[in-house]
Amino acid sequence: MADLGAGSDALVLGQSLPLTGPSAQLGLEYQRGALAWFEEVNRRGGIHGRPIRLVSLDDQYEPSKTLENTRQLLQRQDLLALFGYVGTPTTKVALPLIEQASVPLVAPMTGASLLRRPDLEMVFNLRASYRLEIEAMVEELVRDANHRIAVVYQDDAFGQDGLTAATEALARHDLKPVATATVQRNSAQVGQAVRELLSVNPNGVIVVSAYVSSAALATQLRDEGSRAQIMNVSFVGTKALQQAMPVGEANGIGVAQVVPFPWNRWIPVVAQYQKLMRSSSDDPDFGFTSLEGFLAARLVTTALDRAGKDPSRPDLVAALESINDLDLGGFRLDMDREDHQASDFVELTFLGSQNWEP
Repeated sequence: MADLGAGSDALVLGQSLPLTGPSAQLGLEYQRGALAWFEEVNRRGGIHGRPIRLVSLDDQYEPSKTLENTRQLLQRQDLLALFGYVGTPTTKVALPLIEQASVPLVAPMTGASLLRRPDLEMVFNLRASYRLEIEAMVEELVRDANHRIAVVYQDDAFGQDGLTAATEALARHDLKPVATATVQRNSAQVGQAVRELLSVNPNGVIVVSAYVSSAALATQLRDEGSRAQIMNVSFVGTKALQQAMPVGEANGIGVAQVVPFPWNRWIPVVAQYQKLMRSSSDDPDFGFTSLEGFLAARLVTTALDRAGKDPSRPDLVAALESINDLDLGGFRLDMDREDHQASDFVELTFLGSQNWEP
């Protein structure tokens, strides 16, 4: 368990995310970016004089552990909000508890539609939806005359949401997937999916899974000679995907992003992120996942500042719903009572032979 900002007067945020196990890098990177901002806020004296305290529990990207962690967090009398859960199947199992307890969940790292239902009163999303990401992927593939498009998806709520989004996006171009195949969460055993793809020889592949299976799938497809354009949703984690693949194998793979380019210091909020990552972290490397964590932390502290010195949970909800057309410095947030989706930013990136940094 990681615990930042001890003290009885602290504003306590709780999170469940993978800190160990096959998908740990996603959680560690997201947490690293968030901590860079929270530590800076605490150095400045906190929010209305009160420090931020982040209590992070490890769930290894396994729903059963997320459920256990959520129960533990909700039992805390000092818990103000939940923050930065990572993953769709993990967050999904916690939703009933979160809504029943009327505790806000801010900036979960998932673009799933099930987190964007209008009946959810406690969920506040920072990132764009997977639906928007996949629409952008399909547009790109079709524009490049890639019409034989297959879909590989993680066999859980995350993957199924992506499959639905891909099928609907393809239908708008009068297309259907030439194949659909599943992979398992936290597993590099992708042989069956690879065989199914090779049997139809697609020229485009949309992959909706975390980096463990995504990296194994792309590597095996390349080793078998496939030249299909592979596209991944943002949750794959660009840095994690690159590091999980042999050098050079990742070249040309597409990844949708829901935050700006982390190496573009001409964007003011990115310059701030870079400065604080260098000063607060033993690993100053930049990346999309840690930038998302940083922006999520900016979102929640903006709301906490608006909520006053001694905020209740309803105060925090009202403050989040008041964040209308806010510019963090090159990244805009916009929410209200009817719309808990702060950003619709989506950008496609493609891995190259060099490091990301220009």
